[in-house]
Amino acid sequence: MLWWLIAIVIVSVAALLYLRAEQNKRDARDLEQAQAEARVTIERLGGQVYQLSPRNDAARQALADASERYNAAGGQIDRATSAGQAHLAKQSALEGLYYIRAARVAMDMDPGPPIPALDGQDIAGQVDRQRIVEHNGRRIAASPAPSAGTPNYFPGGRVAGRPVPAGWYSEPWWKPALIAGAWGAGSALLFASLFTGMAGVGYTAQAFENGTGEDSLGQGDEWEGTDGSWDGDPGLDDHGFDGGFDGF
Repeated sequence: MLWWLIAIVIVSVAALLYLRAEQNKRDARDLEQAQAEARVTIERLGGQVYQLSPRNDAARQALADASERYNAAGGQIDRATSAGQAHLAKQSALEGLYYIRAARVAMDMDPGPPIPALDGQDIAGQVDRQRIVEHNGRRIAASPAPSAGTPNYFPGGRVAGRPVPAGWYSEPWWKPALIAGAWGAGSALLFASLFTGMAGVGYTAQAFENGTGEDSLGQGDEWEGTDGSWDGDPGLDDHGFDGGFDGF
């Protein structure tokens, strides 16, 4: 009986070691494949970052963001030790490609070939009309197109767990969460002000706050005037913004 128990233990240990070795091989293959895919995307981005010369503020900002994403992706892939980390590097590079496309659009150039979707981009929605609101004593604008007043582009996706719609903005209002990894007080109120009733953003501030981005909005739009601007001051337009960022 003792020999049988010893044999069972030996077989069990051997099976466990075999399964672990096979898992390690799979992980290594997954990492190698993810690294290869990420490097292809990073190289594609790198080939475009320095080819364009900006002709306006919106293109200049988009190219600066593309360059930052290129550098970030390069650092991420160099440190990647898992397929998940390599995937994050690829996402950074894809985001950079969206900024390249934005720069081309801002200069009335052909936007180029399609770009794979970013994580969370499918639920984030997009700005489909101009809107200007007041928040904490400053005016913030959102627009589906670049302009002197909305030179800051975002391709759509998640920032610190919450969806941010694709569009052009007077300032990068998502930056504090991107830097700190968490959203501050007042972000849900700003989201409601900018996007409530906007058809391209089909979820409420509550869905933004809890990160799901899945519920639907009503048809009313108490924030919008007949020309797509904020009702509070019909004399406002999308010009005169300095595009700066001064936090919440």
